[in-house]
Amino acid sequence: MAFNMVTRYAHSPEDIKHYSTDEMREQFLMDKIFNPGDILLTYTYNDRMIFGGVTPVNGELEIKLDSELGVKYFLERRELGFINIGGPGTVTIDGTSDHVVTHDGYYIGMGAKHVSFASDDASQPAKFYVVSTPAHKTYPNKKLPFADSLSLPLGDQEHMNKRTIHKYIDASQMDTCQLQMGYTVLEPGNSWNTMPAHTHARRMETYMYCEFGTSDTRVFHYMGEPDNTKHIALEPEQAVVNPSWSIHCGVGTTNYSFIWAMCGENQTYDDMDQVDMHDLR
Repeated sequence: MAFNMVTRYAHSPEDIKHYSTDEMREQFLMDKIFNPGDILLTYTYNDRMIFGGVTPVNGELEIKLDSELGVKYFLERRELGFINIGGPGTVTIDGTSDHVVTHDGYYIGMGAKHVSFASDDASQPAKFYVVSTPAHKTYPNKKLPFADSLSLPLGDQEHMNKRTIHKYIDASQMDTCQLQMGYTVLEPGNSWNTMPAHTHARRMETYMYCEFGTSDTRVFHYMGEPDNTKHIALEPEQAVVNPSWSIHCGVGTTNYSFIWAMCGENQTYDDMDQVDMHDLR
């Protein structure tokens, strides 16, 4: 088993104005998330979010971070959420196990000492996309089945953005310290998400793009200040860090899905600042 966590630093809007394509990818892209038998994580200084993939094959995998975070165990001062986009598997929290099928999620509160992940079938391993944020209070662990997620249809075919937002960790249905998490699915024939673009200065966000087919398909993630945008081209199952001052929208060569996760000082989902299309550059 390989455990790897890389660090990405925070940036001002002035920084990325001068970044090349390679520099943008180096600073904001997580190009490998799921690798069989491994835990691959990124620690971003943007609100100190940790995100990445846990892909168990034979036996259990457990995230063990203590000295790196200055704590006795990983979730001593953190909360964690995950959504499984692989085969069925199991999460075990301090000795209590729960089965999770494809697209099921979970919230695990601060103070859980041991959280391990396993797959039912090594030939079809679970793919746990995990996100952890700093916490100040313990809230109850909660299984979040896909069937029970809050579904919000948005968009239309005319604008090529017909999609459904599935909210898993959302302040309207459960308490967390700051973590929010969900899964958006674009319908066939649709390619745009979150357009017109917006910013939400009170929280940052990560996007993990997935479920868009073969290696010759791509999603282009747009970010940056409205009048000075940049883009990053993503293959399936890659993720980007999006600072709170940056727009975030995307377009694909086919329909796709993505898992979004947010944290910051505000949990109001609709608290966003719309950008006038005339202001985009």
